[in-house]
Amino acid sequence: MSPRKNSGRPNGGSSSSSAGRSSAGGKHSRPTPDPDELGRSFGYQHTEADAYGEDWIVRQVTGAAATKTYRCPGCDPEIPPGTPHLVAWPSVPEYGSGGGVGERRHWHTACWNARGRRKRR
Repeated sequence: MSPRKNSGRPNGGSSSSSAGRSSAGGKHSRPTPDPDELGRSFGYQHTEADAYGEDWIVRQVTGAAATKTYRCPGCDPEIPPGTPHLVAWPSVPEYGSGGGVGERRHWHTACWNARGRRKRR
């Protein structure tokens, strides 16, 4: 291959018709995500205890990452897309709930901070 055609190609200019290509480093392989990049995109998470002694995993969501409308369980109005807020879910899922996505709740940051001063629903 000429040097001009080889420029700009990764892996020394090997073409997709090369024999012996491994599937692990192939054309359609997905790069390993950088944990710091994921943290900047989706927010860092930490664990907090509430007034009732339950531990919650809390993750900040930036306005750029907030692309859907959610309903805040603290005040009930909607959280519009583009609004920075946080997501919280129990660190220990309730028995039979299946855990995961179904237990995550999107809160206004102020509502989450005031949850200890409100009556439990």
